[in-house]
Amino acid sequence: MKKPALIPALIAVLLSACAAGPDYQRPTVDTPAAFKEIGDWKPAEPREPLAADNWWAVFGDPVLDDLQARLEVSNQNLRAAEAAYRQALALADAARASWFPAINATAGATRSATSAATAASGNAPPRNSFSLGATVSWELDVWGRIARNVEGADASLAASAADLAAARLSARATLAQTYFQLRAAERQQALLDASVAAYGRALELTRNRYAAGVAGKADVAQAESQLRSARAAALDASLSRSQYEHAIAVLLGLAPAAFALAPSDAPLPVAPVAVTLPSRLLERRPDIAAAERRVAAANAAIGAAQAARFPVLGLSGNTGFRNAQIEDLLTVPSRYWSLGPTLAAAIFDAGAKKAAVGQAQAGWEKAVATYRQTVLAAFQEVEDNLATARLLEAAAVEQAAAVTAAAEAEAIALNQYRAGTVSYLNVVTAQATHLAARRSANDLATRRLLAAVQLAKNAGGGVGE
Repeated sequence: MKKPALIPALIAVLLSACAAGPDYQRPTVDTPAAFKEIGDWKPAEPREPLAADNWWAVFGDPVLDDLQARLEVSNQNLRAAEAAYRQALALADAARASWFPAINATAGATRSATSAATAASGNAPPRNSFSLGATVSWELDVWGRIARNVEGADASLAASAADLAAARLSARATLAQTYFQLRAAERQQALLDASVAAYGRALELTRNRYAAGVAGKADVAQAESQLRSARAAALDASLSRSQYEHAIAVLLGLAPAAFALAPSDAPLPVAPVAVTLPSRLLERRPDIAAAERRVAAANAAIGAAQAARFPVLGLSGNTGFRNAQIEDLLTVPSRYWSLGPTLAAAIFDAGAKKAAVGQAQAGWEKAVATYRQTVLAAFQEVEDNLATARLLEAAAVEQAAAVTAAAEAEAIALNQYRAGTVSYLNVVTAQATHLAARRSANDLATRRLLAAVQLAKNAGGGVGE
């Protein structure tokens, strides 16, 4: 009994070395030595304490840290991506199960009678039949079809894991950007509230001058118009903050009514920017990893399709007990067994298997093109946001000078108006210029923050390592 049991194992060892189809090689891509738009940014160094799992910590905002911690367990998109990963894991386990024999148990009980017209001795009494057995079937992976299927399933599993990482990265970047936009709306509202207070004082001054007969009615109207316009802008900023708060609630998997974020008067942070090398980008970005793993899966599909064109060699057997009397079922005379090889080959399929090979090869070419395009898009995204961060930094310096100059011009115009040397139109113009300069400065600070977050996302979960 031991020798027949060794035969399947020996055959499997001898024949499973063959594997149809090409062995996988990662597609080549052109990688530049450095980013074009790097400017004066410092290259990232491996010693820097910045990990891909908490890249947002560079902003130093504990509220953002808390929101990011809540995102992982509440975001529904992340839950969907995690479920997709578990699906891929189950498919990989199912593919590996094909390495092993399939064993099925059977049990049956029948009662039958032969018709009098066909029975040789007239009416035959009904007969009972009881059976208990097991069947075994095992496909020997002679041409490597199972091996390629397992290889492809493992590659698809790795791609799904990368998709999950990409979903996490995207959700975290979206949360960080939305949070900073909310804080920017607060800064905008505070700026407008301060302007409303200043315009209110200017309106009171104008009314007093009008009452004293040294100012015209038009001055009062201009002052009141400017005040009400600032109030309307402040309400609009409040609306923006509410909408960003609602968006954060949804990102956390909550209804907007169940979430509230306390206002803050802290200034907007400025994140340091350090960039990784292009070659490191290929290792860090999960979307690139997912695309590359799908190339590997497509390559394995070619081998599986080619192996399917060859005959399938298997071993099958069955054993059990069969008897007309149930009390004698589990006895040696009732025992039966069989064991033998099987060979199945397609004689004619009208080119279906050949077409499957062509389909797999085209799928591989598509996956390669998608991978290379993903890499190119990643380089473009990093270059775009490096240029954005660099140029916005220079623009912020110029805008700060513009704010200083506008504040001085407003003070001069207001003093001149008090002295009666200029009309109130000069004051309105100077105040509008000063407010616009401060709002532009706030917008630039916000855009710099959003660019820093986007650059962290483009770098695969951080702006350095």
